[in-house]
Formats: sequence, structure tokens, C-alpha cells
Amino acid sequence: MTPKQIDELLQQVQKQTEIIAQQAKIIEEQAQTIEYLKRKLFGSQSEKIDSNQLSLLDEDDGVFTEPEQTGEENQTDQVQPTKKRKRTRQEILNRDLPVKITFVDVENKQCPHGHRLVSVGERFVREQLYFQPAKLYREEIYAHTYKCVDCEKIDGLAHLIQAQVPNPIIPHSLGSASVIAEIVHQKYEQGVPLNRQLKDWLRLGADLSDTTLANWIIKASKIMKPLYNLIREQLVKQPYLQGDETPLQVLREPGKKATSRSYMWVVRTIRLASKQTVFYAYAASRSGEFAQSLYEGFEGVLQCDGYSAYNNLEDSVTRLGCFAHARRKFYDADVAKGKISRPLELLNQMFILEKKWQKLSLEDRQEKRDTELRKPLQEFWNWVDASNDLPKSAVGKAVTYARNQRTELNGILEHSSVELSNNAAERSMKSLVIGRKNWLFSTSPAGAEATAIWMTLIESAKVNNVDPRDYITYLLENISQLPEFAEAENLVVYLPWNFNKIIRGRDHLTSTTA
Repeated sequence: MTPKQIDELLQQVQKQTEIIAQQAKIIEEQAQTIEYLKRKLFGSQSEKIDSNQLSLLDEDDGVFTEPEQTGEENQTDQVQPTKKRKRTRQEILNRDLPVKITFVDVENKQCPHGHRLVSVGERFVREQLYFQPAKLYREEIYAHTYKCVDCEKIDGLAHLIQAQVPNPIIPHSLGSASVIAEIVHQKYEQGVPLNRQLKDWLRLGADLSDTTLANWIIKASKIMKPLYNLIREQLVKQPYLQGDETPLQVLREPGKKATSRSYMWVVRTIRLASKQTVFYAYAASRSGEFAQSLYEGFEGVLQCDGYSAYNNLEDSVTRLGCFAHARRKFYDADVAKGKISRPLELLNQMFILEKKWQKLSLEDRQEKRDTELRKPLQEFWNWVDASNDLPKSAVGKAVTYARNQRTELNGILEHSSVELSNNAAERSMKSLVIGRKNWLFSTSPAGAEATAIWMTLIESAKVNNVDPRDYITYLLENISQLPEFAEAENLVVYLPWNFNKIIRGRDHLTSTTA
């Protein structure tokens, strides 16, 4: 063969080698995708790496949406799990539970020889819990009517005075505050759809329909709308917020198919905020215009994922990213490949460090981030910059997400008040998602908006350590008595973080009167 023929042959071999290498990468990418989908369909939903490892954060401050554990698999100084201490009855039972004391006596108070017995005391035998089933009762309200006889003698006219009756929550309706609060509690806290509640109401003596329950929920939510708007006004005054969004199906949305997607957005305060708030907002779309209206008036720091709709926010809003989102993508890639990569190890290391600093002051935590967190973060970015994986592969997608979010992720280190992850917002969204799995969809936009209002009140009550059912009952009883267009100063007292003050004041007044 001539030299020219040899060169042409070598070029063909090189070209075929490149094609084979390219095809091998594509095959690997497809294998990773198949493995990822198999895990999503049939595997565990937890993102844990080593089952013997403790979770990064406490139960109420988990890093990720799904319960998970994470960390460096080969770390030699791992904390071994300890046996969980069995709780005492004093820890299990609420101290405010009413106590019924029962004495069991002997029958005839005589010994076997017929002598009279004399009491010398009693012995504690056991303690047990009792459940009292719920009961319905009808309340018939009458208003006393009086007349002034003396005035009638003067002018000959009847002067009638009638007792002022509280406004009904819903005119011409059987729904009281306690009944509507129970329906809301069952649907939005317990995840029980309205049609499944009907049997319980029938068992208690009321043959209601799901249409009636739905109407009560929607009409009562309109009474709560001014307070709902006030919560948003208070929320956007915060310096730090977290945001997220999730699909929601609305069957009868104008101009859209029943199968089309609508969205529920959530905005909430960070863990260290003094006035904890969770706010839900329903939108027909996931557009940037709605994001603009939702965060209108906010001039602070927002932690969210990399969704492009947040790009439409005003320049006054500083965006921060979420390392949990970045980690999740590397975790998915590693599951598909069957091994733990260096970037996942580095991200785990960062979360472990943050776990140790959680109770430090903001100044001390900032110092720790500057001195100890920047090193693993810089190594993480070095690895990302050196990566040459295919963009459509699992690793390539994780790298692309991280690169696109580099500025937002690095910005977290400058704000010690903000956690590494946006998990608090995701946890709030998860409360909605769990309910959605049961009641599936909203029939109308009015129902979706009612869902946003009730979820806002319920979840805001929870984060302020307020019993949601008690809170909603109180709101229904009192806000329904306010003028239709109540001023903000009349509603401030009903904000969730003020409810415990009201209860304490009421208890103090009761004890003082007694």
C-alpha cells in the first residue's frame, strides 16, 4: 500500500473509533436514564446513601423534600445510630388533658367472717386513655324582644328592642364555625376528600352532600380573604423569603382543558424569622408575570430553585439558589451509575458542616462558612468546571444545573440567615402535595383559590405552634362579625402569630374572674 492509502485507512479507523466512542456515551446515557426511571417507578423514594447514617438535620429541619439521609459513605468518623429512648407517659400525654379519677370499691365492705371493714386508703392500679366520639347537636337561636311601656304611654307608639344576634357565617346555612372548621381540618390537614367525609357526617346525624361541603369551604374562604391578603402584605415586608411551586389540576378553568396544568405557588419565611408565615397562591399558569405579582413589594433575598419565571422579579430582589436541588441531580446521576461521585461527597460534607453550626449565632456561622465551607465548595466548582460529560446524560444535566446556578448558590455563603437548602418551602409544599394525592384536583378556580386560603391559614398556624382547627374556628366565629370591608388594623389581631397571645389573655381573664 502506498503512504497515501495508509493515511486514508488510518483516518477511516480514527473516524470509526470516534463514532464508536460517541455511541458508547449515548448508550451509557440511555442506560443511566433507564436505571433512573426504574428507580423512580419501583425503587425507594429516599435519597439516602448509607442506611446506617444519621440524617443531616433534625426531623423538623430535613434537607430534602423526601425523607432522606446523606453524607460521605466511606467517612471513618460517622456517628453510629444509638437506640432510641422510650418515652415516658408524661412525655406522651399532654399535660392539659382532663383527668377522670375512678375509685373501685369492694361490694359489701365486710370481711369473709362478716366483720365491718375500715378504710385505710387506696392503691393506684393503672392509667388508661379514653376516647369520646364526636357528637352533633342542633342549635336553635331565638332573639328576645322587649318593648318600653313608658315610651308607649307618652307617644302611643310601640318601642320594640330586640337582642342583637351574631351574623351567620353563611346566610341561610346550617354550617357553624365548628362544623366548617372540622370539614376544613379533615380535607386540608388529614387529606380526607369531601366525598369520604360524608359517611362520618351521616353517622353523626347529618345527611350532607359533597356539593354542600364544597360550597361551605368556598364561601367561608371568602370571609377569610381579607386576612389572607393581610398575611401576604406582612410577608413581603420580611428581609428573607423562600419560594416554590407545584402543578395543580383545575377541571373547569375558563379557556383551558380539564387535563391542563394550573399551579400552586408557596412563599414562606425562613426558619429564623420571628413571625413565621406560609403563604399559598393559586395561578392558572407558571408564568413569570404571576411571579412578579406574587412578589410585588418585596425588596429582600429570595431563595428558590432555578426556574426561569423568577428571572422576571424586580432588581430589588436578590435571588439565592438551593444546594439540595443541585445535590439531588448528582444523587440521581450516581444512582444510575451505581457509585458515589466526588461532587456528591463534597455537597454532603457541606451539609454535615452546616448541621454542626445550626445553633451558632449568625456571626459565628458566617465566620465558619468563610473559613471552613468555602474549601469544599471551591473543590466542587473545580470538578464541575472540569466535567466534559454529555449535556443530556444524568451527570451532564446535574453539571449544567449547577453551572447555571453558580451565582445564586455562591450567594448563600454571604447570608448566614439563609440555609443551604430551600427545604422549608418544599416541606410546606409537600403538605399540599400529600392532600392532592387524595383529593386529586379542584373543580373550579374558586375551589383552587379556597385551597390556597385555607392552606395558608393552616400551615401558618402550624409554624406558629397553633392548633389549626382551634385557630380556624376562632377566625370563623370572629371575622364573620366584622364589617364586609374590614380595615387592616381590625384584622391584625387575627394574624396567626397573635393567636396564642389571645388564648393566654382569655385564660388569664377566666382565672382572674374565677
